[in-house]
Amino acid sequence: MKCPFCGHAKDKVVDSRESGAGDAIRRRRECLSCGRRFTSYERIEEIPYFVIKKDGRREGFDRNKLMTGLQRACEKRPVPARALNAIVETVEQMVQDSPDREVETRVIGRE
Repeated sequence: MKCPFCGHAKDKVVDSRESGAGDAIRRRRECLSCGRRFTSYERIEEIPYFVIKKDGRREGFDRNKLMTGLQRACEKRPVPARALNAIVETVEQMVQDSPDREVETRVIGRE
C-alpha cells in the first residue's frame, strides 16, 4: 500500500477493525517513511452469479425475477407465499453453491 502523502510503499498497521456494517475491514496505517497515518478499507469483491439462457445468453441471477415468474405461474393456484419463498431460497442457494458461478435455466427449472 502506497502512502498517500509521500508515496512510500512500506507501512505498518496500527489498528484493524470491522466497519459498522461488517462488510469491510478498516485499517489504520502508519507510513514507515514520513510517519503520517492514513486509513484503508478492505472489501470482499462480489462475483456475480449468472444464468445461461436457452439461446446461450448469460444474464445475472435475479432473485426478484425468479419470484415474479413463480408468482405468475402460480397465480390461479392455492400456493402459499412461504412455499414460493422456499423455492427461491433453494434455487438461490444452488446457484451460489455452483462452482462455475453459472447455472443453466433448465437446471434451475428442475429444482
